[in-house]
Amino acid sequence: MKIERIETLVCYARMRNWVFVKVITDQPGLYGWGEATLEWHTRGVAGTIEDLSQLLIGEDPRRVEYLWQMMWRQHFWHGSGVTRSTAIAGIDLALWDILGKVHGVPCHQLWGGPVRDYIRLYCHLGGGNMESFYQTSTDNAAQFADLAQEAVADGFSAFKSMAVPPTMPIEGLKPIKAAEDCVAAMRDAVGDDVDIMVDCHARPSPAMGLQFAKALDPYGLYFFEEPCWPESMDSLATINAAVTTPIATGERLTHLAAFRDLFEKRGCEICQLDLTHCGGFTEARRIAALADAYRISLAPHNPQGPVSTAASLEFGFSQPSYIICESVHDDVPWRQDVVEEGFVIDPKTRTVKPNQKPGLGISINEAEVKKHPFQQETVQRVFYQDGAVGDW
Repeated sequence: MKIERIETLVCYARMRNWVFVKVITDQPGLYGWGEATLEWHTRGVAGTIEDLSQLLIGEDPRRVEYLWQMMWRQHFWHGSGVTRSTAIAGIDLALWDILGKVHGVPCHQLWGGPVRDYIRLYCHLGGGNMESFYQTSTDNAAQFADLAQEAVADGFSAFKSMAVPPTMPIEGLKPIKAAEDCVAAMRDAVGDDVDIMVDCHARPSPAMGLQFAKALDPYGLYFFEEPCWPESMDSLATINAAVTTPIATGERLTHLAAFRDLFEKRGCEICQLDLTHCGGFTEARRIAALADAYRISLAPHNPQGPVSTAASLEFGFSQPSYIICESVHDDVPWRQDVVEEGFVIDPKTRTVKPNQKPGLGISINEAEVKKHPFQQETVQRVFYQDGAVGDW
């Protein structure tokens, strides 16, 4: 069995272009699907996949670890940069999809079978609608409450918000109070039985992140995400130690050694590795084993396309420390048109039972993808009041 060719299919989805990866073998009808979506870097990822494919054509797709090592280590530059690690991830996911199909079992069965009966999903406020999630002003606490109630009405028992505004490295009390007002409004709207998460998007400085974390600590957040730059691991550890709210981070880390450094410093309680950025299942399983040693939970970053979601769920059914799956369902109206999924979502509880189909259990409608060709992603930029560049 040999790899015959590797293709990329790009599907425009407003804030990002989904980059689907198709690894095709010389066996009739045998191919695998992966995803390598990286917003605002679509061209770079597609080109990197083409570069990496030259290492893999003619190789046995069942030698997944061997091929991963090839992609990571060959040609001098290691695969730790986000563009290359994302390209590696897309191919790696597709290789595991093939291996599951070869053996006629879902991917999670390849890793020892399911460790749980179902996985809980959480949504973004607005269901993934970009404007609702990213552009709802923290000056409007009532709108946060309304969106929170909509999420609960859609069946979700957990949701994530961006209730922390962009701030300069040091600001006064106003943004802190705005964030507190938004979280208080959401908590009053949905009660204590619903889990609320707040994503800072790594916008604050360590000093501001610590203030936000302390101000929101009394509201019982499920987690507080990226309170400062991921490069500031000592500061993440300081914030994590200062509050009872679990700190979550890791979506911008791309390889095992980076997670080792984060875990050693106790920079988080929840690891948000991204299966489409950290090298795919092959590297993610090593990261998960390391997280287990530190008793750190897993809640993968997953705002991308439908292959990423299928991969996150397969991973979750195999990992004891996995707690919840990020999901978007209303980012573009054609989301469900491009994919047939093997897993089934209970709309009343937003929980998922294990996929029973081989591999990732999904198929991509290539004709539908072609209806939504590449377009430049919708620009998202942040500037401070004085005109200086901020973090999106």
